[in-house]
Amino acid sequence: MVVLIIFLVLVALICINVPIAVALAVAGVVGLLMTEGPGSLVTVALDMYDGSTKFSLIAIPMFVLAGAIMNAAGITTRLINFITALIGFVRGGLAMVNIGVSLFFAEISGSAVADVAAMGSIMIPEMKKRGYPAPFAAAVTSSSASLAVIIPPSIPMILYASSANTSVEQLFVAGFVPGFLGGFGLMMVAYIFARKYNFPVEKAFNLKRLRETFVEALPTFLLPIIILGGIFGGFVTATEAAGLAVLVSIGIGLWYRETNLKELYKAMLDGGMQTAVVMVLVAASVLVGGFLTRAQVPQELASQLLSITDNQYVILLILNIFFLIIGFFLHSAAAIILVVPIVVPLIVQAGIDPVHFGLVVTLNLAIGQQTPPVASVLITACSIAKANIWDVTRVNIWFIAVLMTVLLMCTYIPAIPMFLVEYFYRS
Repeated sequence: MVVLIIFLVLVALICINVPIAVALAVAGVVGLLMTEGPGSLVTVALDMYDGSTKFSLIAIPMFVLAGAIMNAAGITTRLINFITALIGFVRGGLAMVNIGVSLFFAEISGSAVADVAAMGSIMIPEMKKRGYPAPFAAAVTSSSASLAVIIPPSIPMILYASSANTSVEQLFVAGFVPGFLGGFGLMMVAYIFARKYNFPVEKAFNLKRLRETFVEALPTFLLPIIILGGIFGGFVTATEAAGLAVLVSIGIGLWYRETNLKELYKAMLDGGMQTAVVMVLVAASVLVGGFLTRAQVPQELASQLLSITDNQYVILLILNIFFLIIGFFLHSAAAIILVVPIVVPLIVQAGIDPVHFGLVVTLNLAIGQQTPPVASVLITACSIAKANIWDVTRVNIWFIAVLMTVLLMCTYIPAIPMFLVEYFYRS
């Protein structure tokens, strides 16, 4: 009965447009008051502080800052020039350039919203100028940005690892292969659209131009080498890699001598606000998590579902549907923080690897970023493209089908995400 009241309080607050972090905190306080009395509130502030100061969470603002520096220092432009020279000669090549750059940029920022804001402001106007329809340009940019959150580093993965008490480094490694498989699938869909609607071809392939753009972009390639090489090689943790990414981004920016301080200042403010929202969510979730743990809600959920079925694949199907539904209504950070602590005991009892499940959750919520009404990434892309969200969604449904295919493959063929984890960490 108490859990039902807390849930109704949470839903009611969200429905009247109270910020989710505040609603979570209020619901947690109400739960503590009802079950343990006013004395339980003495340590609320300290518990919230401790919950939001975990070492692994420091990686979030660091990766966001690295992405801001990268975009303000001319690094992104050089990367676009190189990928255009590499694959721009294919029909619809600019759409594929968009996908390729999004996947690379996500390796630095770790955030789909940051990716679509940075890349969309450059790529969408350029695609519209070249004759691509605005809904198509927005759909390509939005879907590739969301897919990119499963490629390391990834802020949702960091949050999941913190909530599930599992290895963020192993999660990063698990996302590598599915991310690039999905990127290839998005490019195939973009090519089919390009052939059907006769989208333009960029400049013919020119080996000299490819060599020149590669040399110009060469320092940029240090970033994924340092981040992924350090994590894969076991030399640094994800948090330490985030700090290195910031230092290397600053160094590359000084090398190019093109840093736009005004743009960097704005990007840092935006990144700071984005990080603050996540941290407040984390802090508020500690209260709800503490209440749910004392009330034995996760354990009760696990026992009830396992009494229906103990088949891992059926349980994964149920949880997939559940996360897809909540992805319609909650941002990925809020969904992870609110739901993951409840379902982790279930997946552990069912014998499902928490790292494998973390990738499944991340993919589900990446799809949620593309499905209205919340659809934070899709809305950002539509705003930049000045396109109607439903016109974009009619195109985007084909790209969402790619994301769904990757989700099903990773859910039911665990070797796809897990074989690198097994090789690097468990062999």
